[in-house]
Amino acid sequence: MRKTNYFFTALLLILSISLNAQIKYLHCGQLIDCTDNSVKKEMTVIVDGKMIVEVQKGYADAPKSASTIDLKNKTVMPGLMDMHVHIEGEISPKRYEENFRMNNADKALRATQYAERTLMAGFTTVRDLGGSGVNVSLRNAINKGWVKGPRIFTAEKALATTGGHADPTNGVRDDLKGDPGPKEGVVNSKEDAWKAVRQRYKNGADCIKITATGGVLSVAASGQNPQFNAEELAEIIKAANDYGFHVAAHAHGKEGMKRAVIAGVTSIEHGTFMDEEVMELMKKHGTYYVPTISAGKSVAEKAAVPGYFPKVVALKAAAIGPQIQDTFAKAYKGGVKIAFGTDSGVSPHGDNAKEFIYMTEAGMPVLEAIHSATVTTAALLKKSDVLGTIQKGKYADIIAVDDNPVDNIETMLHVRFVMKEGEVFKHEQ
Repeated sequence: MRKTNYFFTALLLILSISLNAQIKYLHCGQLIDCTDNSVKKEMTVIVDGKMIVEVQKGYADAPKSASTIDLKNKTVMPGLMDMHVHIEGEISPKRYEENFRMNNADKALRATQYAERTLMAGFTTVRDLGGSGVNVSLRNAINKGWVKGPRIFTAEKALATTGGHADPTNGVRDDLKGDPGPKEGVVNSKEDAWKAVRQRYKNGADCIKITATGGVLSVAASGQNPQFNAEELAEIIKAANDYGFHVAAHAHGKEGMKRAVIAGVTSIEHGTFMDEEVMELMKKHGTYYVPTISAGKSVAEKAAVPGYFPKVVALKAAAIGPQIQDTFAKAYKGGVKIAFGTDSGVSPHGDNAKEFIYMTEAGMPVLEAIHSATVTTAALLKKSDVLGTIQKGKYADIIAVDDNPVDNIETMLHVRFVMKEGEVFKHEQ
């Protein structure tokens, strides 16, 4: 009997030590917790399992059963969030032939490297706005711990009209075009709108993405024309609301933006030719703007390379790409709500933080830019209760860089420490 008691006592002690080992004390030389616009000095963040349980002034002593992480020579902040990525692929001259050569399994396996690269760059959460559908499996694999990567909220497959920016058969020969419909994300009526949204729900999407105007990289002539009528947009929004989805709208041209904002989309992506009328509508309706300056710079650069894009794409890239940073500057000064987004996949995965440089170049103060990738993005996702700040009760999504970004914004390109839900994925001195 006594031996049995000793056994259980020892077992309880081992379990206690094991549980306490989940407790981590992060000693932070500088802390941008995003609860205000300050940079705090000499702080301790206490993490238990997946959650932040305390934030204290000074360097608190950890109990013997807990671990201490020394970030005294670093600036610590919440995990960053990118509201516009395409995690399945990356821009290349072979992009247009991949659908004929790659199986979905190939795309999924290749995407694992993009996911890890994104996480190592300090982006612990992303919103994936359309691919083949393997983005759902990648999200699930990351959630199960099979693959390293950010927390993914995915639209699965973007919605388009026939010939629209996300019509999967644009640019192929006639015998391959077929007549894709709601199952493939193509909408041409109010009935199609409901079917397409319900299909995304069935396929496991977290949100809906529509292509409200033409786009740059689709093999189609216009990058600006509106591509849904008001009735179709209204039905998409109604269906999305029924299924608890928010709606992101790819849009370059003014008319398509106006229709999308009036219909009730949550965010406008790119917004290249946004004007004051559109900005006022967005402010009235509370619509977020996700600028994706990185994508504009990337396509403009590649358009200058002979043969990189098909001619029809190169012409659009050269015209639209250089405009986005200027639009961002006007939208920021105009008071539009801005949520950080890059369109990574069009720009390289892992280079997401370059967007901070472009945003600050255009006039946004550094701390506001960081808030756009933490506090504002959490609000867009309706996850402010668990994401966006370093506070008690939030997920322990925490990163660190060498310098104070207020003094050196390029430090955001070199993330030295990454923790997601209390697990350390990267720790460099």
